[in-house]
Amino acid sequence: MYLDHFGLAEAPFGLTPDPDFLFLDGQHEAALQTLLVALDGGEGFVKVTGEVGTGKTLLCRRLLDALGPDVVTAYLLNPRLKPAALLRALACELGLQLEGKLDEHALYRVLEAELLRLAGLGKRVVCCIDEAQALPPASLEALRLLSNLETRKRKLVQVALFGQPELDEMLASPALRSLSSRMGFGARLQGMSRTSFQRYLQHRLIVAGWKGHIVFSTSATWLLWHASGGVPRTANLLAHQCLMLAFGRGAHAVGWTDAWEVCRERAQMLRSDSLLKRPIEVHS
Repeated sequence: MYLDHFGLAEAPFGLTPDPDFLFLDGQHEAALQTLLVALDGGEGFVKVTGEVGTGKTLLCRRLLDALGPDVVTAYLLNPRLKPAALLRALACELGLQLEGKLDEHALYRVLEAELLRLAGLGKRVVCCIDEAQALPPASLEALRLLSNLETRKRKLVQVALFGQPELDEMLASPALRSLSSRMGFGARLQGMSRTSFQRYLQHRLIVAGWKGHIVFSTSATWLLWHASGGVPRTANLLAHQCLMLAFGRGAHAVGWTDAWEVCRERAQMLRSDSLLKRPIEVHS
């Protein structure tokens, strides 16, 4: 491995979301603040959408960490669940011990009692659902019905949905128009700008223990940004491969040639030569 070679304590460009490497550029910070303000204002539903690898999961975890001590949170990572299973998963997240095989009506009653109890203690409940585009429409409707539970002043449960653009398409369907009409606030994550991308690479290297010379040249950084579209997960994959290639040839910096070779191989692997057809401007 190349860690010692580049003066690193750990791998800087892993594909698994790691809160220690959290990097919030302007759009992520704006999305986080939008979510916090909306939830604090009592909105029943909020959402964040974005392509694969744009940082939705890390933003979701950052939101959970940022919520105050008066908030009880539930985090559902695998939402491909039918309505009853979804309600049961939420109940388990809230620490409820369910006895027997309860039907949907009974699960609603159990959840309502717990939500009322928490409200009586001055607690808010926020349920964050990752990969929400995988929710069956019937389960989204179950969430809408659950959000009907409220006191005279506020909702008993608030829901934050994080999903790929397919989630927007689902919510636009006539069958879910009632839920869509309740979606007061949302954000759409896109690839990072070139400036943010350069800061992103440096940030991850620093967190991984880097303190030495420049690792990615300006031209290599530009090409990686261009090839990845500024998407963090794709950038991590390409940057890791660049470090491997530079290490293999004994170099302590990633140059244009390394980045071009990695991007060319990825384009071939994906059977797409769109990158190679674009005019490339070499920056010093």
